[in-house]
Amino acid sequence: MASNTARSPIASGASGHAGTPAVRLALRVDALACAATGALLAAASPWLTGLLGYPVPFLAGVGLFLVAFAGFLARLAARDRVAPSAVRFVVAFNAAWIIASALLALSGAMGPTLLGAAAVALQAAALAPITVAEALTLRRAR
Repeated sequence: MASNTARSPIASGASGHAGTPAVRLALRVDALACAATGALLAAASPWLTGLLGYPVPFLAGVGLFLVAFAGFLARLAARDRVAPSAVRFVVAFNAAWIIASALLALSGAMGPTLLGAAAVALQAAALAPITVAEALTLRRAR
């Protein structure tokens, strides 16, 4: 009979929690990226609008949303055990954000400058590996 000592530190599906440091680290990195990007967009939107071409209310609104979402992510990361459903939500939300960002950058909606479209595409590309890391930690929880 195999010993349970070799089991992953992530709780099994029976308990319904994921509690490894890897899960929490991925969520912390996501929270930090959201907070930094959001604070920059919210605080500097009057100056960024000329560079990026997106309207101030859009930039500020996205910035404030990202700061709030960063708080949600930080609270999740602070838990000893994170429900797999919460991690799945974050992964799905991030995937939708990446797709929406790519569509926004490619569509030219709201008249971005070339730098603005590139900045949106770059933040989507930067979010992709974070999202993959979150998904992989969840997958390892099984």
